[in-house]
Amino acid sequence: MVERETMEFDVVIVGAGPAGLSSAIKLAQLAQEKQQECMICVVEKGSEVGAHVLSGAVFETKALDELLPNWQELGAPVTTKVTNDEIYWFNNEQKATSIPHFATPKTFHNDGNYIVSMGNVCRWLAEQAESLGVEIFPGFSAHSLIIEDKAVKGIITGDMGVDKDGNEKDGYMPGMELRAKYTIFAEGCRGHLGKQLINEFALDADSSPQHYGLGFKEIWQIDESKHELGKVVHGTGWPLSGDTNGGAFMYHSENNQVVVGLIVDLNYSNPHLSPFDEFQRMKHHPVFKNVLEGAERIAYGARAIAKGGLHSLPKMHFAGGLIIGCDAGTLNFAKIKGNHTAMKSGMIAAEVIFEALHNELANTDLTHYQTAFEQSWAYKELYQSRNFGPAMHKLGKFIGGAYNTLDQNIFNGGLPFIFKDNTPDHSTLVDANAADKIAYPKPDGHLSFDKLSSVFLSNTNHEESQPCHLKLKDALIPINVNLVKFDEPAQRYCPAGVYEVQEIAGNKEFVINAQNCVHCKTCDVKDPSQNITWVTPEGAGGPNYPNM
Repeated sequence: MVERETMEFDVVIVGAGPAGLSSAIKLAQLAQEKQQECMICVVEKGSEVGAHVLSGAVFETKALDELLPNWQELGAPVTTKVTNDEIYWFNNEQKATSIPHFATPKTFHNDGNYIVSMGNVCRWLAEQAESLGVEIFPGFSAHSLIIEDKAVKGIITGDMGVDKDGNEKDGYMPGMELRAKYTIFAEGCRGHLGKQLINEFALDADSSPQHYGLGFKEIWQIDESKHELGKVVHGTGWPLSGDTNGGAFMYHSENNQVVVGLIVDLNYSNPHLSPFDEFQRMKHHPVFKNVLEGAERIAYGARAIAKGGLHSLPKMHFAGGLIIGCDAGTLNFAKIKGNHTAMKSGMIAAEVIFEALHNELANTDLTHYQTAFEQSWAYKELYQSRNFGPAMHKLGKFIGGAYNTLDQNIFNGGLPFIFKDNTPDHSTLVDANAADKIAYPKPDGHLSFDKLSSVFLSNTNHEESQPCHLKLKDALIPINVNLVKFDEPAQRYCPAGVYEVQEIAGNKEFVINAQNCVHCKTCDVKDPSQNITWVTPEGAGGPNYPNM
């Protein structure tokens, strides 16, 4: 039995993203206002706050206006207002049709919004939290749950200094027990502990399966003559074809930089598809090429996105805590935005928990969180866009898109129809021999690149000798099942070159290059056999995004 140091808090928050930090700030504000002591701890697996935060991001300030009304005076890194909003249908590799605003859902329009680095916004939010007395521990992964008497009592952080065989190395440090009256889980999309909580407490018993996209993002330093500060470009169509949905984006941010990216829905059916290569191909379209040619790519990252919306939202409360933000799936995909709704879910969590603490309650099931959330503007947004993703899945790009435009623009999401997609993303692949193979062009090293040079730009690093954090339930399935039936799609859906099928001594073997992992969670979502489980590696491992 490992002896662990124990620390006691009123509230432990897992994850220093927008949801977790908003919870921490709101709790501290309420404690200050009521002159009540409240010990708040935030644990963050990244090497620093913001290191693992990746978001587009066009930012709606609605939640920030409520949380810190004087955010401009406080120096928030929210300064680049959207000045121009363009939307395209990409017909093919050369042609694009500009779509007038009246023909697109109004949720796509960005008047009054800002282009930001969410990593930098979170770094700033962490400063505000610390100034209010919140303790933030970066570099510590929340490894496991403390569940006692059918209630969550806190978390255990990951052990440090364990080799790949599970033996203690020099400098071994066992993880700590962080115990709390309430624990808030704000790990982001497909959180490792959030997934366990959903299973443990059957939080998704009345929900559709969660649906996901894989989002890519690069930052480019471009020529000043091509830069249009505040310009936002969105588009859909080519290079994605058939039943593969998704969308492209390009935002002109400060310092003559643009961010460019592609979101690929993970319910695609062709196992030969490589989302990474679709993104590299996309940049050769003139809409992007004309801006990026001659420029320098300075950052790369990828992250799964929970996009199922209201129908996929689990119950967010259980004995001893709450699951919030993208850990639960509060993103509004009709807006392609989730930061403001994540922040609001966290602020509501703080209010509900503070009331319980004020009434001297601990580790109870905060059932009235559901009522408070349903009375908020965040829930109203999710309700209005409840059919957005399922309509696209059920009706296709054109009819689904037309339905969504009508529903959002004329009826404010009020058409009396219910579309649900109850097919999990991992079960949509067809047999490899029944799908068209895709011949992707070789990267040119100017606009398109390979996976390894891209991962290099993500500053990804893991302690060399540590247990593999990508767990296989059955080590034989990748070769005996997935390779035979689906040509082992992990080789292609992973955006970081983690998974390979190699021939070793005349036998095909499944190789896991865990040190490349950018913590996107795509393998946990898309593996057709649900054989891969992503768990937290040693604290501070993974990408170190500077300003994503």
